[in-house]
Amino acid sequence: MSAQPNNRILHIPRRFSQDEWGGTEAVITNLCTAQLEIGMRPEIHTSLALSDTTQEDFRGFPIYRYNYCYPFWGLSADEKHQLDKKGGNLLSWPLYRALRRASDVRIFHAHVTKRTGASVLKAAKLARRPCVVTLHGNMFDVPKAEAEELVASQQGHFEWGRIFGAYFGSRAMLDEVDAILCVGYSEYEKVKQALGEDRVYFLPNGVHPERFEANDTERSQARAELGFEPDSFIYGCISRLDPQKNQLLLIEAFAALAKQNPKAGLLICGPMTNAAYAAKLEAAAKASGVAERIRILPPVTPDTDEHRLRFAALDCFVLPSRHEPFGIVVLEAWAAGKPVIAADVGGLGRLVAHKETGLKFESGDVEALTTYMQQISTEPECRHALTQAAQAEVRRSYTWPQIAQQLETIYQQVEAKYQ
Repeated sequence: MSAQPNNRILHIPRRFSQDEWGGTEAVITNLCTAQLEIGMRPEIHTSLALSDTTQEDFRGFPIYRYNYCYPFWGLSADEKHQLDKKGGNLLSWPLYRALRRASDVRIFHAHVTKRTGASVLKAAKLARRPCVVTLHGNMFDVPKAEAEELVASQQGHFEWGRIFGAYFGSRAMLDEVDAILCVGYSEYEKVKQALGEDRVYFLPNGVHPERFEANDTERSQARAELGFEPDSFIYGCISRLDPQKNQLLLIEAFAALAKQNPKAGLLICGPMTNAAYAAKLEAAAKASGVAERIRILPPVTPDTDEHRLRFAALDCFVLPSRHEPFGIVVLEAWAAGKPVIAADVGGLGRLVAHKETGLKFESGDVEALTTYMQQISTEPECRHALTQAAQAEVRRSYTWPQIAQQLETIYQQVEAKYQ
């Protein structure tokens, strides 16, 4: 069958919520925006998880949301909400029906696996169109303990949805899609080893560097609005409040450093995906002995001045994750001209070149993290060298137009199979 002469691209994530913004939302938004700019017609089709808007126009492309459920008997409202926030294997028959009715689709692009991802593949097969899937670090690169935590809400509840998994072919999805895209290099290597190299691609995340530029006046105003003194040295982590990000380690390192450095300040900011963990962060800050110099704030709207100025306020960005498929916030920090200290895990291990574009420490090593935080604050030459190299790396390899063009090349390769 020859490729159809149209540019309608359907992106299907598990959820898409402006109020619970995360890396997946950022990736899909920027891909859709870049695809619009080169004449594509991207659409987002997803569930109503964490949203009550069934249809909207968002930055020039449409979003359609459909009713869904978790096929387990006896889930409480809190358990369902936790599954909505992270990792829930939902079922949406209305979404599948909408995909089946869609006409003139060029590419079905799933950003989810399990039941939902398999339903995308089945719709694509029936339409005889290509199907690709992006793995956002949720399959091959999650530590066992966290993988078990993700499904904890389902434990003890009878699952009645297995028949739908069998109908869609959930277990065989990755064996049958036309291409598998990995945002993290470590996951990319694991997927290649497990499934072979012919359909597996490394497609990193990107950034719009110009959106993070700020002048000295803006920087000073942002710091003042956060309640920091002009001469403070501010460390920050702008990311989800979640055990994966391990901000508890950052608070521990900051407490040790701040007792010796009265000018140090700490900003932690991001959407809360785990309420119990967020409470632990607040408790740790209060018990640190330097609570008056720690700010734990709710998220700001992405791609706004407020978002840009949160980065502008910082002197150093720290990402102490327990695991990380890629680390798009590192690109944002680099674009904002901030030196980065990151845990040497997952995609961060390849993204950050130690002592070239950032400093890396072994995940969980609070002494190493504290040492590097102290080094960054006392060695301006080091800060300058790291930020200069990192900003050059962003513009060389990680702008969204570059990433979108790489994706278009992959689309064309999988389409060739249908000609």
